[in-house]
Amino acid sequence: MQQGSGFLTPRQRRLAWLGFLLTAVQAPVAAKLVPDGSWLFSLVVALMVATVIIADDARRRQPADASSAD
Repeated sequence: MQQGSGFLTPRQRRLAWLGFLLTAVQAPVAAKLVPDGSWLFSLVVALMVATVIIADDARRRQPADASSAD
């Protein structure tokens, strides 16, 4: 049984991880430095990128024949 392929290329997947890590680190730093709640935007972006990475990972874990049934 072969593994399915995700919708992100390996390069896009690496960039998504990099973007997630950068925004996840930037959010608490901005929370300390900025008095308003604008740091929440970084948190929301990090969560959106994490959702894309998780969805790509779930699609990669599906058997190859299961993705052709759609």
